[in-house]
Amino acid sequence: MSKIGIKKSYTLGDGRSIEIETGRLAKQAHGSVVLKMGNTMLLATVVSDKEAAEGTDFLPLTVEYKEKYASAGRFPGGFLKREARPSDSEVLVCRLIDRAIRPLFADDYHANTSIVVHLISHGDDTLPDALACLAASAALAVSDIPFNGPTSEVRIARIDGNFVINPTREDLERSDIDMMIAGTLDNINMVEGEMLEISEAEMLEAIKIAHVEIKKQCQLQLDLAAEVEKSKVKRDYTHEPAPLADLEDKIRTAIYDKCYAVAKEGNADKKLRGEKFKAIREEAKALLSEEELEQTFLLKKYFHDIEKEAIRDCVLAERTRLDGRKLNEIRPIWSEVDYLPGAHGSAIFTRGETQSLTTVTLGNKMDEQLIDAATYRDTSKFLLHYNFPAFCTGEAYPNRGTSRREIGHGNLAMRALKPMLPTGSENPYTIRIVSEILESNGSSSMATVCAGTLALMDAGVQIKRPVSGIAMGLISKGDKYAVLSDILGDEDHLGDMDFKVTGTTEGITACQMDIKVDGLSYQVLEEALAQAREGRLHILGEIAKTMSAPNADYKPHTPRITQISIPKEMIGAVIGPGGKIIQEIQASTGATITIEEKDNKGIVDIMTNDGEAMKAALARIKAITAVPEVGEVYKGKVKSITNFGAFVEIIPGKDGLLHISEINWDRVEKVEDVLKEGQEIEVKLIEVDQKTGKLKLSRKVLLERPQKQNAEQ
Repeated sequence: MSKIGIKKSYTLGDGRSIEIETGRLAKQAHGSVVLKMGNTMLLATVVSDKEAAEGTDFLPLTVEYKEKYASAGRFPGGFLKREARPSDSEVLVCRLIDRAIRPLFADDYHANTSIVVHLISHGDDTLPDALACLAASAALAVSDIPFNGPTSEVRIARIDGNFVINPTREDLERSDIDMMIAGTLDNINMVEGEMLEISEAEMLEAIKIAHVEIKKQCQLQLDLAAEVEKSKVKRDYTHEPAPLADLEDKIRTAIYDKCYAVAKEGNADKKLRGEKFKAIREEAKALLSEEELEQTFLLKKYFHDIEKEAIRDCVLAERTRLDGRKLNEIRPIWSEVDYLPGAHGSAIFTRGETQSLTTVTLGNKMDEQLIDAATYRDTSKFLLHYNFPAFCTGEAYPNRGTSRREIGHGNLAMRALKPMLPTGSENPYTIRIVSEILESNGSSSMATVCAGTLALMDAGVQIKRPVSGIAMGLISKGDKYAVLSDILGDEDHLGDMDFKVTGTTEGITACQMDIKVDGLSYQVLEEALAQAREGRLHILGEIAKTMSAPNADYKPHTPRITQISIPKEMIGAVIGPGGKIIQEIQASTGATITIEEKDNKGIVDIMTNDGEAMKAALARIKAITAVPEVGEVYKGKVKSITNFGAFVEIIPGKDGLLHISEINWDRVEKVEDVLKEGQEIEVKLIEVDQKTGKLKLSRKVLLERPQKQNAEQ
């Protein structure tokens, strides 16, 4: 059997090429491909059961993305020296794949399905996350698994005004746009990214340019699949029981009008609204026969689908929403800052039945997060963690660790706020924001953005401008559609789009969009963006009523950081042998000191709550790094004595020679007669040898000259 599989490739506009091969590796999987771009290679596999588990009414799709350390010639960190649980960055890539692919499976396909993508080789010039969805979709394309694809995903950046597809990591550092966009030959179905306050028109332009490249990648998959025999006939499946005669019509007659009426009431209470829908279902069940009641799967499906249809029809016909709001109306907002006296900054943000209690903690360089991924190593001085406990939705289930959803929502809020943080010397702190969701009925990630803005300002962090966020929804049927602002949880579930947009008064800073239907036009998307801007500005106005600008200073209990730069060659002198000097300074002053080399300088951070400790530590470091100047007087310590003089330490680590002839105006026979080791004396620097750098000191010039010598002179 030949070891050579089937290959297809295409070239990007800048000459780089992407190659996809199948039939060579992992052939027992139902579909497998190897994608290659430069030296970066991804192995993607897909397996799906022939039958669905009994009673399953959803698609049990799992997506795994793993970066192998060997791909970059590196060892994993830690004690075990093997890949362990997925990192946050790997989880975020899993979500990017899942959100693009899941909507393209048929609604009635319920077989357990697993997609696994491994990074098996890494080239420094190629970012693998932009290729993972293409690899996963290609594995589905060459399989016999029913799938309404293909789909693909690209990253788009804008550098010096020019759009670039799948940029390098270095390119991204110079870009004002970093967006991941997924779509099919016909439509866009997923967008996520961060931007430096761009306009809605600029965002649409980026999406349109990315879609051109997505279409090429989709065609590449179709060309590959056309040469794979098993992909030509997709498997037959029956994952739902056969409909029972007249059951759907009977349920529709019993509940549609009643569900429509409840939706039209516009009840803002989520719990009461849910109880009314439940009562309608129970009344309908009383009209059914025993045989019909045994059809648990079909009953659940019909009740859900008809209830959803009634609510959607009500919104489109009445132009009003489940809670009685207008389509573009924002729920009532209240907020408060400085709620937690022990935190460095805190805020409560409540919008309708969604509430976030958010804290800000300010730390030093030692609090930075170390990122030790297979593809790169870095540190992060801005962290945002989002927690979604069960009680926030009135449910009871145990906390089993951070969920993928929590990681994804936290990442979105982090990207929204990051562009507005002060940089460089304006922000010496490591910043950690933690959002605790206390109530949730839609848009909790956007509540995190708003609460995060308030908490940062309360902490005294000088953000450039406040940021707010809003979640937009869409309900469409034929030519009719309704764009919804600030969606509820129910509206997210029954709607066709979940579009989160964050930004300032000047522009968009981040977005996340998931589209659940085919054929969303750019006209509708443009309308949604315009309506989102209107809502975003309204929310910023509500935030300003609580706090419009950062506090001028940090809280009294916030550790203060003073940052100074020292010559690069003085870093070792401050640290000392084995860290002896810096440890002694920290022990004696109580300050925390960190040093890093940056831009050919030493950057020293001194952190403490004690003003006197700050002054003492600063004085010690300045003394160590000071450059001795001829003519200056120093208070030094006698370090050692010889028969020709004494060596005096005038600043830490710098000794000068006090010759025996410079000790007194009177003749000194023995140095020990005047000086002792450890004695502190004042001396003047009278000369620095230009060749050796040795220091020459004098004590006698600081003493009054005897009268006899004055007369002789």
